[in-house]
Amino acid sequence: MDKEQLIQILSERMKLIRTEKGYTQDKMAEILGISKKTLVQIEKGRIQAGWTIIVAVCALFRDSEIIQTTLGGDPIDVIEIIGRNGIDRAKERTLGGKVWWKDLKKEGRFRLQQNMISQHYRILDDANFRWYSSFNKEEAYNRLKEISIEAN
Repeated sequence: MDKEQLIQILSERMKLIRTEKGYTQDKMAEILGISKKTLVQIEKGRIQAGWTIIVAVCALFRDSEIIQTTLGGDPIDVIEIIGRNGIDRAKERTLGGKVWWKDLKKEGRFRLQQNMISQHYRILDDANFRWYSSFNKEEAYNRLKEISIEAN
């Protein structure tokens, strides 16, 4: 998934997200900092939301079931991976990938997983801390080897 695909997907679901949260077009436009006319154009498929609107939607409505099932989990993760072109840090503890993730490979105390919806990759340690995320399969496999070697 790339920025354009994410914009298209969430632009197409904007009305569903708004109605899920029970907002009028006026209120949703106010929350997002856009005009009602712009929101109507997005909801009718005449235009797509811009990147900043998509980031705002993901941040402000990250608990939306529509967004979570569309992206396969926390929308902030997907935004961060796309916006930064990957994540390479060991900071966040995850739930271990019980719902939207499949294990691809295990090396030592690390495992590589792929999100079944967004298709991005991540590396978790045996305590479910995320060490790396990317949409690039080859980079993910290479990073798994590197992290496993560095940890020994």
